[in-house]
Amino acid sequence: MSVYTTVGRAELAAWLAPLELGALLDHAGIAAGMQNSNYFVTTDGGRFVLTLFEATDPAALDFYLRLQAHLADAGLPCPRPAVDAAGRLWRPLCGKPSALLSCLPGESVDDPGAEHCRVVGTTLARLHLAAAGLSEAPANPCGAAWRQTVGERLLPLLPADEAALLADELAFQAGQDGSSLPQGVIHADLFRDNVLWQDDARLGGLLDFYFAGIDAWLFDLAVVANDWCPDDGRLAALVDGYTGVRPLTADERAAWPAVRRAAALRFWLLRLEARHMPRAGEVVTVKDPGDFRRLLEKFRLAPEALPG
Repeated sequence: MSVYTTVGRAELAAWLAPLELGALLDHAGIAAGMQNSNYFVTTDGGRFVLTLFEATDPAALDFYLRLQAHLADAGLPCPRPAVDAAGRLWRPLCGKPSALLSCLPGESVDDPGAEHCRVVGTTLARLHLAAAGLSEAPANPCGAAWRQTVGERLLPLLPADEAALLADELAFQAGQDGSSLPQGVIHADLFRDNVLWQDDARLGGLLDFYFAGIDAWLFDLAVVANDWCPDDGRLAALVDGYTGVRPLTADERAAWPAVRRAAALRFWLLRLEARHMPRAGEVVTVKDPGDFRRLLEKFRLAPEALPG
């Protein structure tokens, strides 16, 4: 999360009034992340997270907020959007579509253990199944078409060695066909900093659903594996937790090496885009693209099969 748009106290208090959550006590910007402007907001009614969506299509935003409400109703620990008397989940603030969501308990864990990975795997599979029947879901906004388009835009901006790697990977991924893989709504960004934990590896919250959309469920598992599982033990725990709820097909197991590369490519491109084509902002977090370049190179040199 980043702060691109500054929100004043008076305009925020006026925006909050229809939600009937009491007087505004405090608000403070959240600097972590990359895409939207976020604030912690405290009122007489509790603590919340305010998000101003900087570049989100309103139709997609309707889905993202509806998805979180749906998952919360299904018993998953997801932020619940506040609704005004007219039933609106978002309204404009400072010229940006904006929503207020419940603030969930816990803290993220930088170095998760095997049990954290197992619980995340179980929860991810539950999320996939719970969201499977949700209507009017958009495609993954950073799916294969996005990766190809953004990759081609970045090629002339990169050093020769990075451009050669990117061009080769784009060509490889263009030859993959994942249409036969089981699909549904995916989170697409379930990194360690988007999961909150309470004591004893109890999961307190899943955050940041603003890349969600229809894609192969396996892609979502690969996104999680790439961030959570630096070794075989944690990867085995993640997959064991996931498959305990939704077993993987033979096609998914065969596709795993290519899909894991696609997941690494997606976040390399996202970080390259933030570095080479940045948006102006008050507080903007730009993460190192090299982390995912190195991960991609590792998977290209030594493909790994799924455990189990």
